[in-house]
Amino acid sequence: MDDLGSVITALVTPFDEELRVDEDAFVSLMHHLAANGSDGFVVCGTTGEAATLSDDEHLGLVELAVRERPEGVSIIAGAGSNDTRHAVHLTERCCELGVDAVLSVTPYYNRPSRRGIVRHFEEVAHAADVPVVLYNIPQRTGTDMPNDLLAELAQIERIDFVKQANDDNLAPIDGLRIYAGNDGIFARTLDMGEPGGILVASHIVGPQMRRMVDEPERRAEIDASLRDVYETIFITASPAPTKAALELLGHRVGGLRLPLVEVDEREREIVRAMLVRHELVGQLTA
Repeated sequence: MDDLGSVITALVTPFDEELRVDEDAFVSLMHHLAANGSDGFVVCGTTGEAATLSDDEHLGLVELAVRERPEGVSIIAGAGSNDTRHAVHLTERCCELGVDAVLSVTPYYNRPSRRGIVRHFEEVAHAADVPVVLYNIPQRTGTDMPNDLLAELAQIERIDFVKQANDDNLAPIDGLRIYAGNDGIFARTLDMGEPGGILVASHIVGPQMRRMVDEPERRAEIDASLRDVYETIFITASPAPTKAALELLGHRVGGLRLPLVEVDEREREIVRAMLVRHELVGQLTA
């Protein structure tokens, strides 16, 4: 497969009032986003609060996404872990459920050596029968995968892509297609001729991000106009601002599971002001 799409949204996981997974809201949101620019979804990634989902919830959401996917979109399952055995288990099960690819993060907290990282991804790739998207996000894992290591990992069969969330490392890598891992480098990644990004702002400004793909002559202008969106959705721990924005836009996504907490009133007003600036909502009152 050449690519998995261009505007790939890392989906939030909607919860009900009891903080149970809200499957109806999940499907509704997925179809809304597909109608507004997204051509792929990461299910049960960081933005989907995978760290606080049980394996049953995690795999249930992946199965639901595959079954209810809008026509023409790719489904990429978060399947990473800092326990190689667990990452292998999730990878095997997600592949059995019919995903198009798996997203596999660098093992976090235990911070393996370079040889340990290679061995980890060898095991993950061996367990997969779909493309593996590496996820390099040192600000969360404590370990950076430099580009020469990524090029080495690209020699492993089925490791075909990287979600690059270290902006300083954004450069072509032999053997890998690159997805922007931060919204702020989406335009730069497209300018490099790479397929796109795994994005969060596309929950809110999906049509504009789609135009960045379809209208390259206006890409820089559109990107500049969205900088405040990129900043606002990370004013506090993600995905709290994104969930707040979605609620203000009328989507039922619910709260967050501890240790994440919802935005406070000051943060909500910042989110609201951003939506007003972009004419996504009117001058709402608190």
